[in-house]
Amino acid sequence: MKITQHLQNAKKTLFSIEILPPLKGESIQSLFDHLDPLMEFNPPFVDVTYHREEYVYKDRGNGLLEKRSIKKRPGTVGICSAIKNKYNVEPVPHIICGGFTKEETENALIDLNFLDIHNVLVIRGDAIKSEGTFVPEKGGHHYALDLLDQVIQMNQGSYLDEELQNATPTDFCIGIAGYPEKHFEAPNLKFDLTYLKKKVEMGADYIVTQMFYDNQRYFQFVERCRDEGINIPIIPGLKPITTARQNTILPRIFHIDIPEALSDEIEKCKDNAQVKEVGIEWAINQSKELVAYGVPCLHFYSMGKAEPVRKIASALF
Repeated sequence: MKITQHLQNAKKTLFSIEILPPLKGESIQSLFDHLDPLMEFNPPFVDVTYHREEYVYKDRGNGLLEKRSIKKRPGTVGICSAIKNKYNVEPVPHIICGGFTKEETENALIDLNFLDIHNVLVIRGDAIKSEGTFVPEKGGHHYALDLLDQVIQMNQGSYLDEELQNATPTDFCIGIAGYPEKHFEAPNLKFDLTYLKKKVEMGADYIVTQMFYDNQRYFQFVERCRDEGINIPIIPGLKPITTARQNTILPRIFHIDIPEALSDEIEKCKDNAQVKEVGIEWAINQSKELVAYGVPCLHFYSMGKAEPVRKIASALF
């Protein structure tokens, strides 16, 4: 079932999660151990991130360095199939620009289609840490807008090989990302919403937001979207803070603000156990307000930590 169908059919706010693939060399059982405690809350879909290659330099012993490409978290397509088979929930693989040529993207989408996986989240993806700014794969997409167009073209039966006759259209429900505090590369929110609206006009089906800790940012974002004629579902993305370090790391990595009230409470904590409780309580209160507002779904970035999300869900569902 498509994500939009789940949202339309829901009689109350839904619960969903985003997970990371296991590190290379780890068993998929570690992923199942993470998901098992969360299945009692009946998530209709589970997002699976995709992590592009990174580069390392190996000393060849003769004064030269060898540049090697590695993937620390491979297996997104296989994991999606395993989740669908084991839990009978809809997996939502992330489709990214970085690390893919257009042909590789097309082949990945064909594989997903064959596996009866018909929901995808289309995003540009992050830059490689060693490069600082985003550099597309040679023959790949630079912008999420272009990647979105490729998925939509396949939904219309148009593949890269123009000589294909009567090609079978795919049927992907397409999610895109939204940024209540704007994308860090956009000069302002108005500029950011201009491109978000283009994606909606092209055929994107729903929006999942970047994490935020001040609900007013989400409420204002939704209002601005509606004013711009962006009327597809907007799912809030949430992540409970679990360590004192995240008080400064999350703003730097994700370009978000931590409200003073939350930051002050974190600073008062004696250890991370107390920080986790503060983060869980904040997320519960945040979630209750969002449910009262009428959000279609609460989407939790679990980041490999099921316990905090489970405590939050237990208080809500």
